[in-house]
Amino acid sequence: MTIALSEHLQSGVTGLCHLWSVSRRDGAVLGFTDHDCDLEVEGVIHRAGSGLTASALQQATGLAVDNSEAVGALSDAAITAEDLDAGRYDGAEVRIWLANWRQPAERRELFRGSLGEVIRRGASFRAELRGLSEPLGQPAGFAYTRNCSTVLGDGRCTFSLLTPGYFCDIAVQQISADRREFSFDALPGFDPRWFEHGRLEVMSGEATGLVAMIRSDDQRQGGRRIVLWEGIRAALMPGDQLRLIAGCSKQPGICRGKFNNFNNFRGFPHLPEEDWLTSYPRSDRPATGEPRRFPLSGSVNDFT
Repeated sequence: MTIALSEHLQSGVTGLCHLWSVSRRDGAVLGFTDHDCDLEVEGVIHRAGSGLTASALQQATGLAVDNSEAVGALSDAAITAEDLDAGRYDGAEVRIWLANWRQPAERRELFRGSLGEVIRRGASFRAELRGLSEPLGQPAGFAYTRNCSTVLGDGRCTFSLLTPGYFCDIAVQQISADRREFSFDALPGFDPRWFEHGRLEVMSGEATGLVAMIRSDDQRQGGRRIVLWEGIRAALMPGDQLRLIAGCSKQPGICRGKFNNFNNFRGFPHLPEEDWLTSYPRSDRPATGEPRRFPLSGSVNDFT
């Protein structure tokens, strides 16, 4: 809290309002206020009459999760049903201030966190607010697994997703009603299944910025078919630009042969199977004294 706001609260005659700032993951920042005039804070116009309100904030000391929710009415000028349905507000950062509307720079931050579950009913919505301690309640750390534990292109993998030959920019040609299946005449230069386990990013149109994971990439008679795990949750039209990014199944052979990135492989392909702990001598498996091999598939030389 600023000194000026503290003095304003002690004056006995106050002019207070709440300010909301919502920062989406696509970079868009929206501002709202329960005051009757628009207010500008940190270069963001906080608009009045947006219909956005909050239930009473329940904030606890320690690591307890703040318990609150945002309630609002849909507005074409602010939050739209299409953006909510498309998931553009999922995980958006939220900040709430108590401010002197005459001098918005005099303010106190009441809440900082993110949006959780969003429920829409007709022309209104209700969104869960999650505090900064929410991530601390989730499992974290690295696991010992046979397959790689990184995400293709992240800081541990280090592979650049914009490497020529590993992405394809193409326009939408044919699309299913649920926006899960895409058909193309051809994807020249890319082998079948090249984009399986990869990503599809929308580069233009109403769904710009949305990303989906690719389930399968099949060569069909007369063309290529890309199937997503979950359909794009916004309108797509023929001609909208897409970017297909090569997929990684996290297998050692794929990391070495497809991406030439085995030095950054973060898996343990030689981990023994669970039944190794309870193995016993068998007549069909003579004890020769040689080390046991546990390849994932094919020859063990694929992983060394």
